[in-house]
Amino acid sequence: MSYKNILITGGAGFIGSHLVQLMVARYPESRIVNLDKLTYAGNLENLREVESAPNYTFVKGDINDPDTLDQLFEAYRFDGIIHLAAESHVDRSIENPMSFIETNIVGTVQLLNAARRHWKDFTGKRFYQVSTDEVYGSLGDTGYFTETTAYDPRSPYSASKAAADHLVRAYFHTYGLPVVLSNCSNNYGPFQFPEKLIPLMINNIRIEKPLPVYGDGLYTRDWLWVGDHAGAIDTIFHKGKIGETYNIGGNNEWKNIDLVHALCDIMDELMDRKPGTSRGLITFVKDRPGHDRRYAIDASKIKNELGWTPSMDALQGLRATAAWYLDNDAWLESVTSGAYRHYYEQQYANL
Repeated sequence: MSYKNILITGGAGFIGSHLVQLMVARYPESRIVNLDKLTYAGNLENLREVESAPNYTFVKGDINDPDTLDQLFEAYRFDGIIHLAAESHVDRSIENPMSFIETNIVGTVQLLNAARRHWKDFTGKRFYQVSTDEVYGSLGDTGYFTETTAYDPRSPYSASKAAADHLVRAYFHTYGLPVVLSNCSNNYGPFQFPEKLIPLMINNIRIEKPLPVYGDGLYTRDWLWVGDHAGAIDTIFHKGKIGETYNIGGNNEWKNIDLVHALCDIMDELMDRKPGTSRGLITFVKDRPGHDRRYAIDASKIKNELGWTPSMDALQGLRATAAWYLDNDAWLESVTSGAYRHYYEQQYANL
């Protein structure tokens, strides 16, 4: 399938900005419209490379505003929607669940309803829900999440995403809305807001602040290079089967403490510090509530059916990410000021 007018929600965020850049460059005959509310995690600096592209349009707006959605559908006649707009930080969801319910659940329904209102004929249309592996709950020491794993969310964030996924599938089964879904593992790479583990550790090493590691540090995640994720989204959007779900993983499992150790060693080398210096900043902190022990993705379906596999080597990706943040310290300073600084200082005041 090819699409003439594509709406990407949350396109100024971390994953969204990488996807927007890829789609604008790869599909010059398609109009890419980026709808983003520009909350603390949305940043137009992430999109400087494409802001003047003739096939790109940015709109500041809220997916919870039906009037905004109606105006956009009428103006651009979307035939494709890729929905990434979401609140995504687990710790914030524990502090303020309502904002996650409003954005992730109600906002998704508003977008689904707008598609139903404006797509009188579903032929050649597609609604793509981008989700997370956190909806599956927690794994033991072995095994992997597959597309048939039962949902078992453990945090307000993952519960809100699970609810949104269920609603997307319900609109497929009830109304025939043409949908595809994906559930991805933890993303990393340039432009990620530094409340997430990897950029937080890089930034704290850079400014020699404590490196907070939850519990015993043995929580395990599968890490996915954001550029690989953007490519997978593009593949699923254009080639995925309507009504299907695809898991996207990096084949790159790390225990948190091992990942932090690797980042410390990489940063010491890049910053010309004595080996072992940054490891001395590691501080174990009280575990967060409902902390899932292990996530791991079985991505064989997308490989076998659509031909996608991750390309980024683990250590190569960590090194490239660390180097990017060091080369873009002005970006880091700008996003860690203002509203975020208060949150940042609250989180680590007792370290």
